[in-house]
Amino acid sequence: MIRYALICDRDHSFEGWFGSSSDYDDQHASGLLVCPQCGSEQVDKAIMSPAVRSADRSAQIADAIRNEIAETCDDVGENFTDEARAMFYGEKPERSIYGQATAQQAKALLEDGIPAMPIPPALDPKRAKKKLN
Repeated sequence: MIRYALICDRDHSFEGWFGSSSDYDDQHASGLLVCPQCGSEQVDKAIMSPAVRSADRSAQIADAIRNEIAETCDDVGENFTDEARAMFYGEKPERSIYGQATAQQAKALLEDGIPAMPIPPALDPKRAKKKLN
């Protein structure tokens, strides 16, 4: 896991967690990074000081996040975009969900003002289960 300090073109600062630097690069190139404060898609890395952590501590943090997602969110699988749209338009009750979406589907959600963000593969509860089996 890697954490980047991010900043949008309107000077809103926030952070993002990524499975690797290439995960950041892929999401940035696909236009999937969006400022949570204003919705701007003009997001870049900000200057930050390095945080040195042991691999054990990083693994503990990733496990805690994975567990939180598994316990508080519904896995809707490939129905993610349909479920997100239905909740946004009031057709279904709001709840925390996660699932799969293509880059194009995720970008379309954001263009329509529907809040969504990618979960790095390392934080996906289903991927963790596959590793254990």
